[in-house]
Amino acid sequence: MDTHKLEVGKDQLIEFELIRKDVKNINLTVRPDFSITVSANSKVSLDKIYEFVDSKSSWILKRIGRFSQTKRDNDEKHEFVSGESYKFLGNQYRLELNLTSSIERVLMDEGKLKLYVRNKYKITTKARLMDEWYRGQAKLMFNESLEKMYELIKDHIMFLPTLDFKLMKKRWGSCLRSKHVILLNLELIKAPKYCIDYVVLHELVHFVHKNHDSKFYELLTVLMPDWKQRKEILDQEIVLYV
Repeated sequence: MDTHKLEVGKDQLIEFELIRKDVKNINLTVRPDFSITVSANSKVSLDKIYEFVDSKSSWILKRIGRFSQTKRDNDEKHEFVSGESYKFLGNQYRLELNLTSSIERVLMDEGKLKLYVRNKYKITTKARLMDEWYRGQAKLMFNESLEKMYELIKDHIMFLPTLDFKLMKKRWGSCLRSKHVILLNLELIKAPKYCIDYVVLHELVHFVHKNHDSKFYELLTVLMPDWKQRKEILDQEIVLYV
């Protein structure tokens, strides 16, 4: 793997890793951590690769800009006060903070997230209530997705895997083949349902094909022809950072 730098436009520099592998086309990947990888056959000249990267420079810079904005949005610290924005199933919802003498809880009502607390200054309580609400919704939505996606692949898998979730930094999901478990990132609850479905199906396919080889992607494409578009939307909705 070699590192290359290409000057594009005015004072713009694109740095990318070049991987030589047995592929038919020149492939370009821009990741949420802003790293760029180009893979190409050893027969493709360096000039040709530079020309290709230059032709894609506008798209590359635009994509990096999107990832930067998403990172800033994700890094925003919440104080759990009225007017703050929270993401849920691909949509943004405003928080409405309410005082109560009864049960402290979070409700989705009238297009808002309504947080009921006895002490509006106790951030730890408000954070706990929001976390519990997200986890409760994740349990419902993720299992709903699992049941739906299993219907697509049940001819290939003779068992319905168990589903679990937790916060993860490096991946959206994981297939624990020996335990018959699918582990999902809790952050997925902030993504649209069709993106959640993509991740769940992706992990289900791993019970059939362990590695990301051609057979894996062939089956995934047959079952979900638009998985690439769903993945791209997912990367723009929520960014994972190591």
